[in-house]
Amino acid sequence: MKVQVEIDCTPEEARAFMGLPDVSRANDIYVDTISRAMKGVSNPEQVQEYARQMAPMGQMGLKMFQKFMESSAAAAEGARDAADKAKSKD
Repeated sequence: MKVQVEIDCTPEEARAFMGLPDVSRANDIYVDTISRAMKGVSNPEQVQEYARQMAPMGQMGLKMFQKFMESSAAAAEGARDAADKAKSKD
């Protein structure tokens, strides 16, 4: 048996219903801090150094994130190539 329930609510209502904390104020502060810090960045090396300083797990966390992004890009490219091949067969 399969039961499907659809609930129409805002993200704030869903968060309150599930008992999760409202972190919007902390998020606003974080985004503002990052935005101000990035205003003086003029080259990729500065971005990398700043990210290294801000990364929760330091260099290891940055490398894990970089590997994740690279594998995601490769997977997206593979999916695009497969879609192009399927299109060309039609």
